[in-house]
Amino acid sequence: MPAQYEEFIFDQGADVAIEFHLVDENDQPKDLTAYEARARLKLNYNSDSDDTTDFTTIIANPPTDGIVTISLTGAQTDILKPTNYVYGLEISFTDSDDNVIRELVTDGRITIEPTVF
Repeated sequence: MPAQYEEFIFDQGADVAIEFHLVDENDQPKDLTAYEARARLKLNYNSDSDDTTDFTTIIANPPTDGIVTISLTGAQTDILKPTNYVYGLEISFTDSDDNVIRELVTDGRITIEPTVF
């Protein structure tokens, strides 16, 4: 299934969380049992690790509901300069042959906007 493109706007210094409801090819909640999730924010696709911010990712219980939440704390968004960033969320699992299977769920743009506080 191809990754979906999503755009978001966050206020600098705000706590933020985005909940994704993943579905399988039958439009049913994707069973995320044995999956891991990770999400990253970068200035651009070629940024090095110094320009990368990792989201906290949580697969909700029960994992059969197919819900992944990604979040950043206010301290994390506060140090981001107001501009456009790219982000991605992927899920992965290890198959019976010990191969890690990765799936890009969504990617897109996040704009950090300045605040007066």
